[in-house]
Amino acid sequence: MTVLTVAVVLVTGLCLLNLLLTVAVIRRLKEHTALIGGGVGGPDAFPDSMLPAGARIGTYSAETLDGTVLTRDDLHGHTLIGVFSPGCSGCAQQLPHFVELARNTPGGRDGVLALVVGGLEEAAGEIAQLAPVARVVHEADDGPLTRALGVQAFPAIARVDADGRVLASGVEVADLENAADV
Repeated sequence: MTVLTVAVVLVTGLCLLNLLLTVAVIRRLKEHTALIGGGVGGPDAFPDSMLPAGARIGTYSAETLDGTVLTRDDLHGHTLIGVFSPGCSGCAQQLPHFVELARNTPGGRDGVLALVVGGLEEAAGEIAQLAPVARVVHEADDGPLTRALGVQAFPAIARVDADGRVLASGVEVADLENAADV
């Protein structure tokens, strides 16, 4: 009888310990869900991917892959700008949407500027997709155009006016919807 009592007490203790651990895991999962779903780690917790709306891009001189030198003074009308990096999963997701938006941008290639940051060999796929629809600049990390745009994260997508003032920016093409008809 004593052995049975000890066994019941041990099993009860193990069940209570299991219950406490399960409650702790559920509590942690709720915290992680809040972080992932827009709580502490939501879009507002991260820095802007590039200069925010209203800011003016800095001066720069950057050479496109076809040899044309571009400066801020070469912006005309509303220019669509996309900054991508090879190996970036967000860039891979947004690149087809950006290419589609670029195809429909007034002014054709002259109305679109694409910056690919990283190794030239690794960036060949991104460049091949962007070249038909945009003036493409390739830079190593922290190049002059990257600094002028205030790029902090990839991808970075914006629409700017002829004076270099950012109309809208974000990490997704959808972030530009409010400025698409401006």
